[in-house]
Amino acid sequence: MDKRKRNWITWAFVTLTILTVALMLGNTLRRTTHIELPASASVPDDPGGETPENDGGALSVVEVTPRTVRAAVETLKRPAAYSRTVTVEQIWSGGSSTENASVAVLDGWTRTDRTLTTGQVRHTLTDGETTYIWYNSETAVYAAPAGEISADNEQAIPTYEDILELEEEEITAADYRTISGLNCIYVETAADEGGYVTRYWVSVDTGLLAVAEKLLDGETVYRMAALTVAAAPAAANFTLPDGRVLLDT
Repeated sequence: MDKRKRNWITWAFVTLTILTVALMLGNTLRRTTHIELPASASVPDDPGGETPENDGGALSVVEVTPRTVRAAVETLKRPAAYSRTVTVEQIWSGGSSTENASVAVLDGWTRTDRTLTTGQVRHTLTDGETTYIWYNSETAVYAAPAGEISADNEQAIPTYEDILELEEEEITAADYRTISGLNCIYVETAADEGGYVTRYWVSVDTGLLAVAEKLLDGETVYRMAALTVAAAPAAANFTLPDGRVLLDT
């Protein structure tokens, strides 16, 4: 083999090697940045930040960016029946408080049993039109029009569908992220008039808000997490303590 032919083979091999390395680096650099959340009892301190697997569902064809995230969120549907536990933490300079709520949803009704920082348990049952409220093991029930107090308000969590009302310039980041094994759409807003930035992690598997944070001047002041969704609750859970039955058993 003459010298010119050997040189040609050598350069071809070097070129192929460079192209292979470049492609490998390109794939690595396109991965989603890791999520970094402050360590807390209510939010995992090692949630990860990988792009969810493409399972062929409706969301797999939607590229999530600040421009397209509203269309992606609009494809999500909350389940008609489920139960779960929500943990909410309020944080301020020098302290914090935590509340836990058991939530059950069935046939348009939402029951929330929330343990307040005072130690009292606030029970609510609402269908979006009427809300029933009682405390602890009392049998007296207060009923009132739900008005603008939604089931999410009763749980003290943000309503992620509010993302649909945001202007594109109000969304500073949006992509797919994995937190504690859950595939999520991640959305981060610009600071509102009060200076608060909101972060949402919405599960693409359940259609429910899994984690949310509010920040003020870069410091977390609010955090919620509900990472596990259980089976549908029994209809008996929607009976008021005074004996009124809201759902047929």
